[in-house]
Amino acid sequence: MLRIRDITYSVEGRPLFEEASATIPNGHKVGLVGRNGTGKTTLFRLIRGELALETGAITLPSKAQIGGIAQEAPSSDVSLIDTVLAAATERAALMAEAETATDPTRIAEVQTRLADIDAWSAEARAASILKGLGFDEEAQQRPCSDFSGGWRMRVALAAVLFSEPDLLLLDEPTNYLDLEGALWLEAYLVKYPHTVIIISHDRELLNRSVGGILHLEDRQLTYYGGNYDQFARQRAANRANQAAQAKKQDARRAHLQSFVDRFKAKASKAKQAQSRVKMLEKMETIRAPEDAARTVFTFPTPEELSPPIIATEGVSVGYDGKAILSKLDLRIDQDDRIALLGKNGEGKSTLSKMLSARLSPMGGKMAQSSKLRIGFFAQHQVDELYIDETPLQHLIRERPTEGQPRLRARLAGFGLGADQADTAVGRLSGGQKARLSLLLATLDAPHLLILDEPTNHLDIESREALVEALTAYTGAVILVSHDMHLLSLVADRLWLVSKGTVKPYEGDLASYRSLLLEKDKPAPKDKPVKKEKPKPARPSRDAILALRKEARKSEERVTKLTQMKDKLDTKLADPELYEPEKKDEARVWQGKHAEVITALERAELLWMRALEKLEKAETL
Repeated sequence: MLRIRDITYSVEGRPLFEEASATIPNGHKVGLVGRNGTGKTTLFRLIRGELALETGAITLPSKAQIGGIAQEAPSSDVSLIDTVLAAATERAALMAEAETATDPTRIAEVQTRLADIDAWSAEARAASILKGLGFDEEAQQRPCSDFSGGWRMRVALAAVLFSEPDLLLLDEPTNYLDLEGALWLEAYLVKYPHTVIIISHDRELLNRSVGGILHLEDRQLTYYGGNYDQFARQRAANRANQAAQAKKQDARRAHLQSFVDRFKAKASKAKQAQSRVKMLEKMETIRAPEDAARTVFTFPTPEELSPPIIATEGVSVGYDGKAILSKLDLRIDQDDRIALLGKNGEGKSTLSKMLSARLSPMGGKMAQSSKLRIGFFAQHQVDELYIDETPLQHLIRERPTEGQPRLRARLAGFGLGADQADTAVGRLSGGQKARLSLLLATLDAPHLLILDEPTNHLDIESREALVEALTAYTGAVILVSHDMHLLSLVADRLWLVSKGTVKPYEGDLASYRSLLLEKDKPAPKDKPVKKEKPKPARPSRDAILALRKEARKSEERVTKLTQMKDKLDTKLADPELYEPEKKDEARVWQGKHAEVITALERAELLWMRALEKLEKAETL
């Protein structure tokens, strides 16, 4: 159980926690939510002991292991699968010791412990996690240094999931995942055997994977049971009740004050007036909840163009003469809201680059309006901002003739107030940097806006504001996102990028989600109507007796092999067998043990088949 008791902590004189408390029971999955900058990541650092509390305490059971994604993505010549396997430090240490140990007793202890922690199935489990996060078998054998930073962060996520710490702390784990990886993670976390706390602004993840919400607001921690939608409803009800109580108290206070003001000078009412003054003094103020400044995005309005704004016919596109996508027959109108679906590596980014004129078609016909303006947002653009310059300086470079009041108004329209406008980008939060990049992408009032993972680093309020802005926007929108909530509210058309082409997806997002989660299951087939076959004749008595004899012999063979296995188990458990001078003898006994195991498995299979034949014959 994680206990947070009366903690206080400040950063540069700004208090983040003031006597905050919370309790997380063992095995619970909890979402940690709150506006950007309130201290969620700082709380993780406090739990890990990386920062020292001013007052209060954070306690966990003794020997409890805390795990989280490493700050730096792994980059080495070690393969992905070995990098993940090394995260289970006890297993890695025991495997290394097993290669060098000479003491027979210790060898036996190591082998026993390896069996206890199921060390021999670890590679299969690690491979399964890597596959779920988008790495096929070939990729798993490649070194980490072959992959970009975003893909290496997936390896870091795979490593911490594989190590299975008692308390798993995940800070925005879906930021480096595509939709398929995010859905896999949702399902994996539900089955995770220990306690999980997730910092996330992904509503679908918080609705499907957690059973509690820890809300950080006003320097306090409040625990709510249920998923995010349940938390939002309960919090709204609490705020409404608090506001109603504050309103009633204000009316009561005004009534008492009115009595005091009217009668305090009259001798006959002096005592009553004084009594009401005391009541006013003792009244504990109920404050109405203060709503933070509403998050906004203000997209400029483009002029209307004749449809279609882009049309392709038999287009192919790729790199270095090799087509990634081909046979593209697409049409985009200015009122379209299109979501691109498909696994990473299938060509979503290639298509986005082609539509945004960053990549030319290799063949076919592509027509677009001569006046078409295109805005493009991708996560890498956030990382390419000038960190030593302010947001205002970024806009001055783009609009040198526009006055500062107008530029500041543009920044305010994306939630960047006066303080943020004059702060170096390097000191802004991830969400504030994303807002600046979105502003730069929409500065020219584009007719087509292409957004590649626009919600990374945006808090939930900002994501809702983005949904509203995109809904009101009069240009076309193409979305690539792992945020199912955003896609479901904005997109009205779905394109599936798969098998080297792009086609409309006829289902909805729910059916696509089901398709991804069930992709490993064989597709159901319509069973042909079979004509009833005549019931076979019952076997003769001699045939049944022969089947019984076969089953009995098979059972006797299994019994003998089981006895041999037990004897060999005892022999191999003897520490003296592992003395250096008996190394060859031990190898012989281990070989015999392996042969018996193989024979036993075969005998058990034959026995089961014999029993099935006998049962079938006796029921005819």
